[in-house]
Amino acid sequence: MKQPFYGALFALAAFAAWGFLPAYWKQMQAALPVEILCHRVVWSCVFVFIIICFQKRGKEVLQILCTPSQVKGLALSSALIALNWFVYIWAVNSGRVVETSLGYYINPMINVLLGYLLLGETFTRLQCISLGFALTGVVYSLVAYGALPIFGLTLAFSFAFYGYCRKRIPVAPMPGLFVETLLLMIPALAYILFLIGTGSSLFLKDTQLTLWMIGAGVVTSLPLLWFAAAARRLNLSTIGILQYLAPSIAFVLGVFVYKEPFSIHNLITFACIWAGVILYTFEFIKHHHPGP
Repeated sequence: MKQPFYGALFALAAFAAWGFLPAYWKQMQAALPVEILCHRVVWSCVFVFIIICFQKRGKEVLQILCTPSQVKGLALSSALIALNWFVYIWAVNSGRVVETSLGYYINPMINVLLGYLLLGETFTRLQCISLGFALTGVVYSLVAYGALPIFGLTLAFSFAFYGYCRKRIPVAPMPGLFVETLLLMIPALAYILFLIGTGSSLFLKDTQLTLWMIGAGVVTSLPLLWFAAAARRLNLSTIGILQYLAPSIAFVLGVFVYKEPFSIHNLITFACIWAGVILYTFEFIKHHHPGP
């Protein structure tokens, strides 16, 4: 009984941390999104390296680096996660927290779509309906505003393709994340040094901002550790339900804390998305707990 209990605690910690992440990026609004991204990459690499050393998993990292096919695959996945991180930071600091929550609400349904298109998986009736609701919400947003929720859709698709790439690469999460950040570290570090050299960087000029930037490695990597611990202890259906905690917290932050505009058109868009989420969750539980 202790395993599921601790698993639930780890899952709640991971998803709550991801949900409150916009509040963290808001502390660095004075810096450019690209600079924040580069520091996130560099300090994540440092923090994950410490974890790898502590867990004595250096051999796994070396094995990955000595396998060209895995390095190529992780190079692609690192580009996708870098895009996801950049868009997320940019969206949060440009007052689009609500739109980021929309992206992560529909992300699981995009995963289902990619499974159908790329992995030959089949749709169930309820999955088709849930995707229909999500599509209706996106189309309504296009009709109501004359524009697509680009930030939300980019987050949803980039993270879905990232998940697809990582599914195809037979590496453990933590060593894989270290190699991904290692591949991104050289250009990220070069850009940071360029900004420092030209006097354009806020790093080391503002003590508080410097600490926030260094801490980006912790807030990126620690929830991943918690999620990995939860995944070992919980069944998929429980994780499938708890995953919606993160976008729900972000939604509340965007509407009630940061006072972002939320019109009747936003409500209709989200109502369609939420209907799809409910159906998707019901189907997820039904599939993983089919009953006697």
